[in-house]
Amino acid sequence: MKTYTSFATSLLTLLGEDQAVKLTSEGFMPLSIEDIGPTTDGHRQIALSHTGIQNGDLMRDPEMVFQIISHEGTTQAEPLSFRNDYMGVYQEVYRYNDQGKPSHVDNSLKAELKSFARMWFRNLKHQGFFADTVTRERLS
Repeated sequence: MKTYTSFATSLLTLLGEDQAVKLTSEGFMPLSIEDIGPTTDGHRQIALSHTGIQNGDLMRDPEMVFQIISHEGTTQAEPLSFRNDYMGVYQEVYRYNDQGKPSHVDNSLKAELKSFARMWFRNLKHQGFFADTVTRERLS
């Protein structure tokens, strides 16, 4: 669970007090981070994505959505979905019932997204997105 705690710390650091932010680190695709509202269980959701433009359309390369869970004084961020518009890929860790509650978990995908997010956050740090020199544009 240390990994999920690390994800939460990183996401909340990037978002800060804002609802949506675009970060620019010279030489890299812009990084957007947005609080997209709660899950049906009331957990905060945060979307993180690199974005590009293709034929006038905003493309995510990639986007991951995390749910923020606070329990017994610890805050964690669990990956919920992965999207890459250039590759036409959209994956969700959970399937949901008619009431919008999780009814099935894809444990293999969950482990894969955890591994990918760990690498992605490490890369974002090396690319300067956590540095004071990053350009921060408040979107809302």
